[in-house]
Amino acid sequence: MSGGLGAHGEQLAAAHLTGLGYRVLDRNWRAVPARDGLRGEVDVVAEQGEWVVAVEVKTRSSVRYGHPFESITRAKTVRLHRLAAAWARAHDRDPAMIRVDAVAITFAQDGAAEIEILQQIQ
Repeated sequence: MSGGLGAHGEQLAAAHLTGLGYRVLDRNWRAVPARDGLRGEVDVVAEQGEWVVAVEVKTRSSVRYGHPFESITRAKTVRLHRLAAAWARAHDRDPAMIRVDAVAITFAQDGAAEIEILQQIQ
């Protein structure tokens, strides 16, 4: 993702995950469509213990139009799981040890960021 709110949110999410003990392995990873038949990207790929975690980051300047998690549809979740498996294959990792998490970042009027993590989204 280029500049803007989304990129800022992805930076905050990666830093937050690092602070929680995750090790960031990749950012903005894109599947190779010719090889995987997939389109899309994984915002953050991190390691937490034995898990490799594909993280979808959703950032909003407010909740006026809904919570960030509300924008993660069932179709998006299915695509994220397929992308996570493609990342695992591309990096010689066991797809059984991949999970998909989501991070929601919402900014208050004073500019403070509220960061929430939802693990193992299905």
